[in-house]
Amino acid sequence: MDFELIYASRRYKGVIKNLMQFYIYDFSEYVGCDVEENGLFKAYLKLDDYWKEKNNKFPYIIKKDEKYIGFVLVKRFKSKSNYFSIAEFFVMKRYRRTGIGKAAAKQIFNLHKGQWEVHQRENNKPAQEFWNKVINEYTNGEFSDHVENGRRIQNFRSPKIS
Repeated sequence: MDFELIYASRRYKGVIKNLMQFYIYDFSEYVGCDVEENGLFKAYLKLDDYWKEKNNKFPYIIKKDEKYIGFVLVKRFKSKSNYFSIAEFFVMKRYRRTGIGKAAAKQIFNLHKGQWEVHQRENNKPAQEFWNKVINEYTNGEFSDHVENGRRIQNFRSPKIS
């Protein structure tokens, strides 16, 4: 798979902030949000936290052929040292169904070894299909899947042979 997953240093903050507009646009059909007076979606809350020292958040950029095509925001639960969650995951439409998203997700799981929780809104069927397929393949079917508080949640442990 010809792409790069890059840890997003502070210099990529503006790139993620801009890509976030496309992500929120895609997500708007599931959460019912609209643009504000300036024609932009409201800024992603606490995005700046991903670049604070000694935090439990890890931002990544996805690039292909030197072009920005997506991002991944990972959170580590403060109460548990090796317990991670995908906070946000975005691949531009042009690059979906190419295998890049699946490969990037597996790379993230391998970078952050431990227990994982991945969740999607219950009404976001495309995301559920994507994550169930990726996690099932990554774990060889060794994961749990349940619905709680309007979210479908998958739990599993990494690393596994992928």
